Amino acid sequence: MSASTRIIIADDHPLVRGALHQAVAGAVEGCSIVECPDIDALTRELDDNDEVNLVLLDLAMPGVRGFSGLMYLRAQHPGVPVVVVSGNEDRGVMRRCIDFGASGFIPKTTDMKAMRAAINVVLEGGTWTPPDVDLSAPADKDTADIVRRMASLTPQQVRVLMMLSEGLLNKQIAYELTVSEATVKAHVSAILQKLGVESRTQAVITAKKIEGGTFDGDTP
Repeated sequence: MSASTRIIIADDHPLVRGALHQAVAGAVEGCSIVECPDIDALTRELDDNDEVNLVLLDLAMPGVRGFSGLMYLRAQHPGVPVVVVSGNEDRGVMRRCIDFGASGFIPKTTDMKAMRAAINVVLEGGTWTPPDVDLSAPADKDTADIVRRMASLTPQQVRVLMMLSEGLLNKQIAYELTVSEATVKAHVSAILQKLGVESRTQAVITAKKIEGGTFDGDTP
C-alpha cells in the first residue's frame, strides 16, 4: 500500500479521530486520510470518491444507531472494506459486526501497534478481530435469521428503518429523504415483508433485538 491508498476515519470524537489518524499514518506510509464526524459526511465522501480502500467506522455516531451505519455502508458500498472501531467490547457485538459484513473489529482500547497490524491485515484482504474472539462458532439460529433478514434490506430501506427507530412519521421520513410519502410507504411495506413482521413497531423491535441494547453506553 502507498500514497494511492485512501482511508476514511468516521468518528464523532475529535480525540479518537486524532488517535486513529496517528495509527493509520503509521500503518500506511504516505496514505491519504479523510476524517468524517458523522454518517452524512461519510456518505458524501464515499459518493464523491470511489477510490476508497478502507473505512474505519464508529458504531455510535450522529445519524446512526447500533448496526445501522454498518448495514447501510455494506449495502450502498459493498466493495469498500469497513472496520468497526468501537468502545463496545462485547464479543457478541463483534461477531454480529462480522456477520453484517465488517472486515474487522478493533476495540478502542487496542494499543497502537496492534491497531496498525489490524489495519494492514484488512488492507491485504484479511479479517481482524481480537485474538480471543471465536468466529468459527456458529451464531444461534434466531440471531442468524435476523441478521440474514436485516442484511437483505436495500440502502434506502436501511435508512427508512433507522428513521423508524427514531420515531419519525412517514411524512417526516419523506421530507428527510426528499421522496414522496407513497415511496416511504412502499419502503416500509418491503421492510415488513423482509423482516417477517406485521407492523412498523415490530420492525423497530426486531432491529433493537439484534442490537441487544448494547450501544446506549458506547464510549469514545
